[in-house]
Amino acid sequence: MSELEVLETGPLSLIQDLGRPGYLSSGVGVSGAADRGSAKLANRLVGNDENSACIEVLMGGLALRTRDVTIVAVTGAPATALLDGIPMGHASVVVMQPGQTLRLQYAQVGLRSYVGIRGGVAVPDVLGSRSTDTLSGIGPEALKPNDVLLVGTAATSFPNVDVAPVPPMEAGTLSVRVIGGPRDDWFTNPEALTTGVWAVSPDTDRIGARLNRHGDAPALVRTSEAELPTEGVALGSIQVPPSGQPVVFLADHPISGGYPVIGVVADEDIDRIAQARPGQLIRFTTA
Repeated sequence: MSELEVLETGPLSLIQDLGRPGYLSSGVGVSGAADRGSAKLANRLVGNDENSACIEVLMGGLALRTRDVTIVAVTGAPATALLDGIPMGHASVVVMQPGQTLRLQYAQVGLRSYVGIRGGVAVPDVLGSRSTDTLSGIGPEALKPNDVLLVGTAATSFPNVDVAPVPPMEAGTLSVRVIGGPRDDWFTNPEALTTGVWAVSPDTDRIGARLNRHGDAPALVRTSEAELPTEGVALGSIQVPPSGQPVVFLADHPISGGYPVIGVVADEDIDRIAQARPGQLIRFTTA
């Protein structure tokens, strides 16, 4: 096995694959990469199975030094990747020679970058997954300087492209499709969700994108202050606590909740919510 030394981690760098489905009945959420599409692409570029463990980097700031020849790719938020100070293409295949350092600068748009490593990060799995669940604490700890990462055995396939033509990350207002319900009848004005825009709160994390009302659009108003029995909630659910400020559940969301879910984000748009930065505006539209 080859090895990578962690020199710097930025604000937060985690090991993530596509999560651990199948354990909801035992109280264990799926977790996995917040931006699933970008994680899959990083793995495809280096010739891995899409579910291989990669590194999810918040904003940027990760620095890795290799002890062996290592093939990597950086996708998601376009944090400029420097190989010994030389800029590398985004969403492209990068070959690191022994002793070379890959350093991610801070992304100017988007929130999470993904570093795919040929062979995958070979940390022990928990319930069939190497992902870190920040809500439950299941999975490997967040990376820290001086960690040494083992790289797994490479698959027999090899990437047949040098760079993936990905669209630019969205910096302006996001238009996000939402399916109403199941508890939209708990609000006197459920249409307020799709009226005006919402701003991503600085408190957003892997559990959920917390939203604040932006501008003079109406607030969401509950029909009752009664307690809702705890029920299951899906990835992308928009739960509304008593404050009236919605939370869009992301990868590490709880599997059940007691606040009404006014709608659910269309699955194809969840990755885009996971890349929304604090202060970015979101406009919900009916799917």
